[in-house]
Amino acid sequence: MSNQDSSLPILVVEDDAAIRELLEEELQDAGYTTHGVESAEDAIAQLGRNTFALMVTDVRLPGISGIELLQKLREGDSSMGIIVITAFGTIDQAVDALKLGADDFLTKPLDLDAIREAVTRVLERRQGGPQDLHDATHFHGIVGTSEAMQTLFHDAARLAKSDAPILVLGESGTGKELLARAIHEESPRHGGPFIAINCASIPAELMESEFFGHVKGAFTGANESRKGLFQTARGGSLFLDEIGEMPPKLQAKLLRALQEKTVRAVGGEREEAVDVRIIAATHRDLEKEILQENFRSDLFYRLETFSLRIPPLREREGDIERLISALTHKHAEAQGKHIAGIEPSALRVLLDYAYPGNVRELENAIMRAVTLSEDGTLRHRDLPERLRDHEPMLDADNETSDAAPSGEVLPGTQLAPPQPARWPSLEEVEKRYIRKVLEATGGNKRRTAEVLGIARRTLYRRLEEES
Repeated sequence: MSNQDSSLPILVVEDDAAIRELLEEELQDAGYTTHGVESAEDAIAQLGRNTFALMVTDVRLPGISGIELLQKLREGDSSMGIIVITAFGTIDQAVDALKLGADDFLTKPLDLDAIREAVTRVLERRQGGPQDLHDATHFHGIVGTSEAMQTLFHDAARLAKSDAPILVLGESGTGKELLARAIHEESPRHGGPFIAINCASIPAELMESEFFGHVKGAFTGANESRKGLFQTARGGSLFLDEIGEMPPKLQAKLLRALQEKTVRAVGGEREEAVDVRIIAATHRDLEKEILQENFRSDLFYRLETFSLRIPPLREREGDIERLISALTHKHAEAQGKHIAGIEPSALRVLLDYAYPGNVRELENAIMRAVTLSEDGTLRHRDLPERLRDHEPMLDADNETSDAAPSGEVLPGTQLAPPQPARWPSLEEVEKRYIRKVLEATGGNKRRTAEVLGIARRTLYRRLEEES
């Protein structure tokens, strides 16, 4: 894929209108143009008329499934990047999709950061970009020249050669999944699947089945046998993100699987040998979790033997300048823009800010500035307000928001709610205000979130609560 191709639109295939809109708006905020359709048949028609940089498709679609669509495209020698979306209980379908030629997969409920990261990763892989770099300053796409990061790269490369479980520690936003992927790519298992799952997002009652599979009739709703994550990751690596959220009962079964290299499906009668390398990660202090009886000490010591700590950005002296350059290039290329320079006041803010959200927060700030740049320069005014004020701005749900100031008012529009006949509750005022802003923006949810000064996912949740 050429650099020019990276500015082509992304095709989003999703029959759920709300999810399709969320996907499109998230990708548009990342600087991409999108075209959404609700079926594989519509996607095929669009692909016959237009060229796309990448396609994101749900597996379950009316008519032709996402898997069948993938198969048709790969049989037709399409080299377009393809990401599939699966729900829990269909991880084996995701692995089948990877075998048929999909570049990556996402699981529902969708993680908005993961969407952007997956799209960027696939586009870079398709055009031979930064992800393929492996020199003194990069480790499979991870940038770092500081002593802390050079030590991490060295240790990760050494541990990658073994088959032992690895525990990746680090604050939120430091890039734990990126390091896990890099270890997989560096290992002898790089030709096998890399399956990533967030333990915090799996309902507790589904965890055992999700990890080890189940046989037909094992429980209500088990209408057919299904493989678990251990079976589908056979020959590759299984990344267990946020392992600190795993219930103790399942921790015991995970420990047994690590020790015996076998698993038993829910409702099954026999052990099945599995060949999989476990890479786990958490931002929690597991030793404190052990004291609080939330995490098993025996599992911790099994994993902690080979552990890697990703330093927070504040400990990576000298890396921020290189990251600013690399991330600016990455997002400018993705958006088909040329960024020639950075305003001194913007650079000063980017270098001085503490980044509690680490590299992820820095990348979001750069992506916003690149998106808003109109003259090839990254400007102070285009950075998130929390950076300009040197104060984190978090909404009520503790989500970082890149939104405009909440006091902004659309021209010619009166946003204050009408005076009610009785004193309204705070919740009622909020609902009326949201509806008023929605009306003023013509129903544009992205613009509404910016005016309200909240993250878009928060807006979606509040609209769902109201409906």
